Amino acid sequence: MTRTSANPLYLQLYDHFREAIAHGRLSPGDRVPSVRSLASELGLARGTVELAFQVLVSEGYFMTRGAAGTIVAPGLGALTEPAHPVPALPTSHTRPAQGLDETGAAPFQLGLPALDAFPRKTWARLCGRHQRTLQTAGMTYPDPAGHEALRRAIATYLGISRGISCSHEQVFVTTGYRGALDLVRHTLLRAGDVGWYEDPGYLLARIFLERAGLKLQPVPVDDEGLNVNEGKKLAPKARFAVVTPTHQSPMGMALSLPRRLELLDWASSRKAWIIEDDYDSEFRYHGRPLPALKSLDHDERVLYTGTFSKVLIPGLRLAYLVVPASLVGTFRDEVTHLPGPGSIVPQAMIADFMTAGHFALHLRKMRALYATRRRYVVDALTEILGDRLFVQPQAGGIHILAHLKARRNDKHLASTACANGLAIRALSDWRLRKASSGGLLMGFANFASAADASAAVQRLDAVWRAA
Repeated sequence: MTRTSANPLYLQLYDHFREAIAHGRLSPGDRVPSVRSLASELGLARGTVELAFQVLVSEGYFMTRGAAGTIVAPGLGALTEPAHPVPALPTSHTRPAQGLDETGAAPFQLGLPALDAFPRKTWARLCGRHQRTLQTAGMTYPDPAGHEALRRAIATYLGISRGISCSHEQVFVTTGYRGALDLVRHTLLRAGDVGWYEDPGYLLARIFLERAGLKLQPVPVDDEGLNVNEGKKLAPKARFAVVTPTHQSPMGMALSLPRRLELLDWASSRKAWIIEDDYDSEFRYHGRPLPALKSLDHDERVLYTGTFSKVLIPGLRLAYLVVPASLVGTFRDEVTHLPGPGSIVPQAMIADFMTAGHFALHLRKMRALYATRRRYVVDALTEILGDRLFVQPQAGGIHILAHLKARRNDKHLASTACANGLAIRALSDWRLRKASSGGLLMGFANFASAADASAAVQRLDAVWRAA
């Protein structure tokens, strides 16, 4: 595969697997490498490999088997052409939109911050300093709870920005958000436990929890967020609830104060746990930022999670978990048996980035930038596709939710868009129960200009018409 080819990298990878199946190098039932390992081996972004796998699964070449991985679909014989050729647009429409970083990321990719606006020079300077002054402490086995300086910086930041009063001992640094979920699962939950899950809710967390053996009860959300009364009716004895109260994922509304108090009261009376995912709370464009649910937690039932993936860069793979003071010892005992967040060098760099004031400055810059870039995409969608969808108003975040005006299969539309290099996700994929209307989820952070946004939406328009 080569970056100089006219075909996108994901299509080159798709063709590589098809040829391997056609020539017998891969046989029906063979297990294929995981997305993570293949991306690492080939030096590609995970999103690129995921796109190729999505097309192969949709075309029937691959079959996903949950925790058992992905295999070549049984019953495949010799192949010459795909039964349903991958939809492709003319070359002039398939090149990446201008302004996007050449990382394999596709237009509209979710969860990706503005890579072009990351303060690389400041970061490189911190990196160089830490590499030059590497001390013995950085060469020994790291603290499995995370680098102390970073934990202190996180505790200070949360006290100022999110109204959470906590000590650094309550903070545990983890490998991404799923690392935080894994730590909670090992410490407080067991296989078979039932928990409330927002419907629709964050897809990747749902997959992780289900594969971990937990049973998720879908609880509907409305204009006030999670419907606590419905949760009580559907699963009154649930042991935990996973919520995104500040900016519901993916719908965008905030959990109202009465619902917050009701949820806390339920958790206290049931001795249940609330896992608060405070994603995108830093990026609010209208009004004052809402306080975290954790700031109202007087009975120590809330486990608060945050991540650096969306506020800095995903490649750091670092997040954090704030636990109740009474459980610090319990979590300490458990974390010693888990891999931990790894090397202290990137953790020390983030700590310096925060304590030197760069973090707060970066967030202020990104709020203004994202408000502008969101407007680019909303204006383009309204102008080009306004007869087919409408954009749901949102006060913050780095993605857009556009509802389809007509009854149409949003999964098919999103799959076709992905096959043409547009990383759009279907709202239906984020639901546990079927709904009458569909929608499209689109990231907007990496559109550097109105022209970039318009070009990408025009590509979506062409895909829509072809589909």
